[in-house]
Amino acid sequence: MSFLGKSGQSSVYAPSDILYRVRHLALITFFAYAAVCWPQGAVGNGTFEGYPAVTLSNGTLQLTITLKGSTLTSIVLADDQERLSPLWNPIRMARELGQSHKFDGGAGHFVCVDGFGAASPEENAAGMPFHGEAHAQTYEVHSGREGTSTTATLTAKLPIVQEVFTRTFRAVDGENVVSVETQLESLLGFDRPVNWAEHATIGSPFLESGVTVVDLSGSRSQTRPYEQVNNGPVQRRLQGGKDFTWPMAPGLNGKPIDLRQTPDNPHYLDHATTLLDPTRDLQWVTALNPKKRLILGYVFRRSEYPWLQYWGNYPPTGKMARGLEFSTQPYDVPRREVISAGTMFNTPMFRWLPAKSMVRSKFLLFYAHIPEGFGKVDDVRLENRQIVIEDRSAHKQVTLAATLGL
Repeated sequence: MSFLGKSGQSSVYAPSDILYRVRHLALITFFAYAAVCWPQGAVGNGTFEGYPAVTLSNGTLQLTITLKGSTLTSIVLADDQERLSPLWNPIRMARELGQSHKFDGGAGHFVCVDGFGAASPEENAAGMPFHGEAHAQTYEVHSGREGTSTTATLTAKLPIVQEVFTRTFRAVDGENVVSVETQLESLLGFDRPVNWAEHATIGSPFLESGVTVVDLSGSRSQTRPYEQVNNGPVQRRLQGGKDFTWPMAPGLNGKPIDLRQTPDNPHYLDHATTLLDPTRDLQWVTALNPKKRLILGYVFRRSEYPWLQYWGNYPPTGKMARGLEFSTQPYDVPRREVISAGTMFNTPMFRWLPAKSMVRSKFLLFYAHIPEGFGKVDDVRLENRQIVIEDRSAHKQVTLAATLGL
């Protein structure tokens, strides 16, 4: 068999050369197809489980953000044949169990603004959702290009608390990092305290028993205070209201439980909080699946989010979810309770929203492959417009371009 060479003359190849060329042409075809499916700088209208959404692609990542809640419901790597999103999808999980689930904005990574629950009978009467108004609103979307970045800005008015919430997602072409910038504007003429939580949640199958681990930049912690209840298929395994040092929490049986790990034999419900490292300006949290060699993580300012609220719902069905909530407050309790307490571990539990003004926040989200043997995150740093992720015991490091920085 012969192929026509560049000079126009016929060239003869051995069978091994022919096989190489066929494979080479197949790879070229594959990457050409991938380039069409994952174009850099693409913004489009899409859906998440049938609900209207906007999609952003930068050639490396594809994001799906619902118009309900401005919720990041999916993030997928372009070169991942599984197209596995690490984020929690309660609708899919319910469907796989033969059940139904109505989407109210709560999935993947959504925002809890302003506060949790109802602080008073009046707020209850006004219809305040448990996780605040922001995730329950339908947003206006403006998308496009800013230099080498693909962007989507979502805006909605929160009628009960009289605030305007605006969130902008930016993904630079070819990077594994997404910048998320938010502003909250008060329409009222007086200063007031606000509560704000980034309800980041991972789910199965990325969240895998005995495999997926969580690491974070903090140590001083407490288990959620509660009255002991151990009925039903999902049971608490932590002592309530006990201080501990992350990640070893006090178990009901008196033995410490490593909260880094996703438990084997799932039938547990955990809830705890960690005060993020007061010696650092920038904080981080990561979720790592070493079997799939994938890592999801966040970098953010401690001045905006001093707490990391962790909860794990590990039912026997294997449809598991785990919260990585970085926030202004340690627990998902009503506004009145938070403001009345004021502080925990000598750290404020809310931030101030000035009259007729606004507050802002920004965090970076990354999703990437990791090398074989990378099993624990000891540090995440932002330096020289790069995110550096270290596993010191394995002597391994992952470096991701982060052009937009914080």
